[in-house]
Amino acid sequence: MEKSYRNKIFVLTEFRGERFHPISFELLGKGREIAERLDGELCAIVMGSNVSRDSCMNLIYYGADRIFLYDSPLFSDPNVINFKHNLVKLVEEEKPDIILIGATHFGRSLAPRVAAALKTGLTADCIDLEVDEKGELIQIRPAFTGNILAHIKTKTKPVMTTVRYKVMSAGKMDLERKGSIVVKKAEEPKERNVKFVGKYGVRKLNIADADVIVSGGRGLGSPEGFNLLKELADLLGGVVGSSRTPVDEGWIGKEHQVGFSGNTVKPKLYIACGISGSPQHLAGMKDSETIIAINVDPSAPIFKVADYGIVGDLYQIIPLMIKEIKARKVEKS
Repeated sequence: MEKSYRNKIFVLTEFRGERFHPISFELLGKGREIAERLDGELCAIVMGSNVSRDSCMNLIYYGADRIFLYDSPLFSDPNVINFKHNLVKLVEEEKPDIILIGATHFGRSLAPRVAAALKTGLTADCIDLEVDEKGELIQIRPAFTGNILAHIKTKTKPVMTTVRYKVMSAGKMDLERKGSIVVKKAEEPKERNVKFVGKYGVRKLNIADADVIVSGGRGLGSPEGFNLLKELADLLGGVVGSSRTPVDEGWIGKEHQVGFSGNTVKPKLYIACGISGSPQHLAGMKDSETIIAINVDPSAPIFKVADYGIVGDLYQIIPLMIKEIKARKVEKS
């Protein structure tokens, strides 16, 4: 006998090329937690082109109870109109209680369109989700440039939220889990007010995926300081990051920014150079595996989250680090 659930939670996965974006599994991990609290059914929605059944089975192993699969050329490109039309149609048929979407570039473009069509609310860029004692979803997101965390309840149904990448963890893979795959037929929208003309560029940096990040802050003093950080980052096989101030000053691009108003990161190694450690910045990198802080101010807040702290002038310390790393590389070669 098929189990009866009190609630239904939707997770929209992102399938691009031949794989799922990692945020799909992070959303399933949180969605599984919510489903357990609410005695709910966790449904993953897959919209892609040439999607293998094995790929969909992985979603079940990571927590999904049911999968709605749309395999169509309509989803070979990130045309939000095609996705929005079919997702809205599915929601109207299935009437889920909660919809989780990744706060990726694509998700941030799609979610507001879906919410508007469904005449429901949308809480964007959440960093956590909780279920209160009444069984209502609490959506947590930064507000007032990250100075406070807002706890939000949505009165309308379904409750829709977008969740930042790298702020949640995927659940454990369970090869014994069972689930079902429901194949759906994609429908092409009749009316269009947006035309997809193709990709015009590829983002060169995705700092959230980096294992090593060398970040600079106001303490660099000038944009030229990032050249030194890049030399260190290259030696370590990493990328350059930044706090908010250098980005606001135009020293480095927004894609390098770490923090509430930038990217949330969880690298294996994070080196903070000349960064005092504002709450906004700390929230974006405090979960890094190993944090090294370099700052002339011994009372800088960054040292409270650092595993290793170096008090001193970064322009003296980093060249010494570069010299030592180069020497060790020569020894190994």
